[in-house]
Amino acid sequence: MRQETKPFTIGMLGGMGTYATIFAFSQYAAIFKAEKEWERPRILIDNNCTMPSRVRAFLYDENKDELVHQMHKSLVSLKNAGATDIFLACNTSHLFLEPIQQLDPELFQQVKIHHMIQIVCREIANRKVESVYLIASEGTIESKIYQNELEKYGIVCECPMRKEYSQIRFCIEAVKQNQYSKDVEKVFLSLMDHEAVILGCTELPVLYGKYQDECRAVVFDPVYETLMNMQKEWMKR
Repeated sequence: MRQETKPFTIGMLGGMGTYATIFAFSQYAAIFKAEKEWERPRILIDNNCTMPSRVRAFLYDENKDELVHQMHKSLVSLKNAGATDIFLACNTSHLFLEPIQQLDPELFQQVKIHHMIQIVCREIANRKVESVYLIASEGTIESKIYQNELEKYGIVCECPMRKEYSQIRFCIEAVKQNQYSKDVEKVFLSLMDHEAVILGCTELPVLYGKYQDECRAVVFDPVYETLMNMQKEWMKR
């Protein structure tokens, strides 16, 4: 049995959407392997599905202040419940970490926020990938949060054309509604037709889990990479 020397409790800000959060929890169970349940670290999940749209907050400044307020409240709640290491189970939500930090800089000193975008981009660089295709919400794509981070490593980030955004939304909504069809499979596999792909929306790994046998791409899942990174840090404590 592994002995911890320092406190380690995972906090997950989820609910964006709920089925993606459930899938992320299943990834936690698979990554933090254990013969006995008490050999895993504690995990706290705030399935805050009442928050305003992250995409619309970025693209149209819609309910942005309310979103920042609710995200901050959830992060504080996780910290107060005992979380030492927190990650956001939503790629687009990372666009609002800076205003949250400006609002409450002490929070970022009291807990460690594991930044999914930085973690997965570092892993892509470590794997010596020179070019990668990003499938994500239009907010994430238009923000260039991935493009800018990958540029630091000299990695080319290719993105869907704007006319393809509706296809991505179709796939994301299928997971949010837990409704799948042959059309969903067809559209998703067409989007995955690249050498290396970032699944830059937390709904997309759910689809990949269903259709991965038909995919030829090298896939980078930010939630998976973040949990793997957290597992490595946990083992060092």
